[in-house]
Amino acid sequence: MTVKIFIRRKVVEDNIIELTRLLKKLRALTLSQPGYIFGETLRRLDKPGESLVISTWRSIEDWTSWLKNPERVHIQSEIDLLLGEETEYSIYEQ
Repeated sequence: MTVKIFIRRKVVEDNIIELTRLLKKLRALTLSQPGYIFGETLRRLDKPGESLVISTWRSIEDWTSWLKNPERVHIQSEIDLLLGEETEYSIYEQ
């Protein structure tokens, strides 16, 4: 059964260039992960600076494997450092 992962971030405009670089790097790695199906990024209109990534995975096991991937963990820690807070994840079954 597929799962959808909702990833919420609050973007700080001062770090947008570095953040964009890290997010592109993370996205490129995600595309080659087993079980990854699709992803999209949305910007919230009523709260500038907030974004939501929705990614679809074949299974919770595929997502968990990616979540624990050392390269992903390293890039994500850099992203969280730039944002000044941890990225929020919500997992839903489809």
